Amino acid sequence: MCNNGRINKSGQERVMELSQHLKQRQEQGRPVAVGIVGCGQMGSGMVHVTHQMSGLRIRALADIDAGRAVRTLDSLGVARDMVCTTSRAAEAEDALRAGKYVVTEDALLLSRLEYLEAVVEATGSTEVGAQVAWSCILNSKHVIMLNVETDVTVGVFLNAMARKSGCVYTVASGDEPGVCKGLYDFARTLGFDVTCLGKGKNNAVDFYATPDDCREEAGRKGMNPKMLAAFKDGTKTMVEMAAVSNATGLLPDTPGMHGARIDLADLSKKLVPAADGGILSRAGCVEYSTGKVAPGVFIIVTTPDPRIREDLKFVSMGSGPYYSLYRPFHLCNIETPVSVAEAVLHETPTLVSSAMHSEVVAVAKRNIAAGELIGDIGGPDVFHRIYSYEEARASRGIPMGLGTGGRATAPIAKGALLTENNFQPDTTRLSYKLRQMQDAMLAGGGAS
Repeated sequence: MCNNGRINKSGQERVMELSQHLKQRQEQGRPVAVGIVGCGQMGSGMVHVTHQMSGLRIRALADIDAGRAVRTLDSLGVARDMVCTTSRAAEAEDALRAGKYVVTEDALLLSRLEYLEAVVEATGSTEVGAQVAWSCILNSKHVIMLNVETDVTVGVFLNAMARKSGCVYTVASGDEPGVCKGLYDFARTLGFDVTCLGKGKNNAVDFYATPDDCREEAGRKGMNPKMLAAFKDGTKTMVEMAAVSNATGLLPDTPGMHGARIDLADLSKKLVPAADGGILSRAGCVEYSTGKVAPGVFIIVTTPDPRIREDLKFVSMGSGPYYSLYRPFHLCNIETPVSVAEAVLHETPTLVSSAMHSEVVAVAKRNIAAGELIGDIGGPDVFHRIYSYEEARASRGIPMGLGTGGRATAPIAKGALLTENNFQPDTTRLSYKLRQMQDAMLAGGGAS
């Protein structure tokens, strides 16, 4: 730790140990072989990161547009005769063993390739993520999710099944949930009480943002307009903090969280219980701030021990009683290889949903008529809001991952929740079926 409570994760012992293990794999001529599903901004970026690493390589790329995967390899200077485009497992296995890269449009093919030690899911689609994760688990292959949308919908079930299958299912490091969990584990290991855990958001929420609204900005940033809209309408933040909640047991203080504009220096003054001058009704919350905190994450901790408070003051952490520990960055896909290495080499997850403490529920962005189909996240139909799991159940709200492809059974007013009373999910989707199994498992006593 250094001044301002910043934690230099790159210096942590576990990452140094991973580095040594990866170096050994490189020297042995057997780098960890990884497949990735989705070659968008995150997926293609991760291919580049692993290309410069020792001991770990993405060797198989799946994308609905195989040309996009090929172009990713082109950008690395991989010769075309070293790329095998196929949907056949035997041909893919032969190519990998011959030192070639595999490109395919069949995402599930990667889960069946023995040569691969892990698969990274990077599509952002709840349904595709569910299919890939489930197929990997059935084949006892480690699966790393750069797809938190799937995790907050069926992650409890997937994690339970992975443990029974003897493989690792995990949300990736680099996304805010994994980075937040690192701060949480650090604080709890030292015995601190956690008051609040959260992230910075670089803009205020515009609940009704649509892809058309975002098209010009998305073009400038090289983003998909729908993906940008999912950030602007708050969906991504709600999903990320629900994953944190389900991994730690911390809860949103209010539906949607407060999202107050608080600068870094004031986090430990404002994100504390109201009895101590803050905005929270209690301790133990997940939260986000639109102040000058992004792209960092933070945790607010306290201790009743006077001597520890003296020591914290001595190391420039302030007079307390609340203290802010801050990590000033999260590197998204750039950090994901750490989770891959931990899963393969140590069989350790970065973050898993151990229980359903929070739920992300769909809310209408516009007036929706009975009979209308609902599109994907970031579209013009719905945004999403975090609730405690109990509140979501009481409202009979539709979980975020079950909205896409479903149909309104009654009129839904703009700003109203999608519920079991006005909406029917698409029951043919695997994500729906896994959610049914998860609900039955939880009703039967939990995820063990």
